[in-house]
Amino acid sequence: MFADRAKIIIRSGKGGDGHVSFRRELYVPNGGPDGGDGGKGGDVIFEVDEGLNTLVDFRYKRKFLAEDGEQGGKKRCHGKNGKDIVLMVPEGTIIFDAASHKVIADMSGDNRRQVVLRGGMGGRGNMNYATPTMQVPKYAQPGKPFQELEVMLELKVIADVGLVGFPNVGKSTLLSRVTNADPQIANYHFTTLNPNLGVVDLDGCKGFVIADIPGLIEGASEGVGLGHEFLRHIERTRVMIHLVDAASTEGRDPIDDIYKINKELEAYNPDIAKRPQVIAANKIDAIYVAEGEKDPVTLLKEEFEPQGKRVFPISAVTGKGLKELLYYVQELLDSIDKEPIIFEQEFFPEDMLIDTNLPFSVEQDEEDEHVFIVEGPRIEKMLGYTNLDSEKGFAFFQKFLKETGILEQLEQAGIAEGDTVRMYGLQFDYYK
Repeated sequence: MFADRAKIIIRSGKGGDGHVSFRRELYVPNGGPDGGDGGKGGDVIFEVDEGLNTLVDFRYKRKFLAEDGEQGGKKRCHGKNGKDIVLMVPEGTIIFDAASHKVIADMSGDNRRQVVLRGGMGGRGNMNYATPTMQVPKYAQPGKPFQELEVMLELKVIADVGLVGFPNVGKSTLLSRVTNADPQIANYHFTTLNPNLGVVDLDGCKGFVIADIPGLIEGASEGVGLGHEFLRHIERTRVMIHLVDAASTEGRDPIDDIYKINKELEAYNPDIAKRPQVIAANKIDAIYVAEGEKDPVTLLKEEFEPQGKRVFPISAVTGKGLKELLYYVQELLDSIDKEPIIFEQEFFPEDMLIDTNLPFSVEQDEEDEHVFIVEGPRIEKMLGYTNLDSEKGFAFFQKFLKETGILEQLEQAGIAEGDTVRMYGLQFDYYK
């Protein structure tokens, strides 16, 4: 069964606790502290697997946990880091926060691998707390907590062109005729339950990827039928081929059909309705025009070509008109923005760890007026899950200092450029 959505719970690993111990050796009567640091908890990582095209692997298992870090040991032994958990998903998968439905990551384009939840940093062992005035520290830092989050995974098919229209207008037949896809074809509503993808190869052109979006009905934008299940797959497409039954074999008016489908597209996402659209008037081999009546293809052209929508008469069964249609679509694709449609990140899991109610203090060092000490549980918590060695981690650290008012308090305390800021064993120079 095709699966394009799944709700799962992910959890990173807890950091291992720091260890409290003292060196005990023969002829060393006053050994110092030698408790090692705890290991870092494992991260939760999502990675694109080119061989996958559904989210079915997440249908029967709901919780995915990274490994906790190991506790530090005696003799300065560092605890083992917890193993990361890597979740493989098909290209085009978007990871949302289930509660707010905000985007955490879009696994498409250049984004092939992303750390979504970071494991807690390991706690420092008591060997880190020895000072000239405190030579036997009997405490160590606990490991930082894990992060847990319920996320929604949604697969939004990556295709250049979306093929839309009412059921039974011939979309699957067209796709099988012009691509290497092999969709199932039958004569009943919602025949196609899977968004079929196919590659169109054209002589002298690079070709494009086309997606057959299952037949829409009125009310699809409101979730009627399987509306939402299907509409999400056209969010990335750059051009629409709107297929209609020009012969009205089921008694429907093709002009009315186009307006109804466009209304559903606009209701679901106005940006989709604004994208370039080509009308393919299918089943011309079955058209019968009574004396004194206008050819339905002519009526379609009179209605939509003044709106900038070209109409191509085709027969998906015989292949007539397909070459002209496909080359025109290729021209459209070549003339518009080639940048893939990527969903920007809106939800940052690390922000959940900042508790703005926790206190902090900023003090000037009594022995050196150019040194400022920042302490408090909020600072210690932030440092526990932030990797300051990475560019992204340091940018988050700077944002944290600004948004929590720490930079403002440092300036009020009289800090000047070049002065030193100390935070739990870390120190850096202050520059505006």
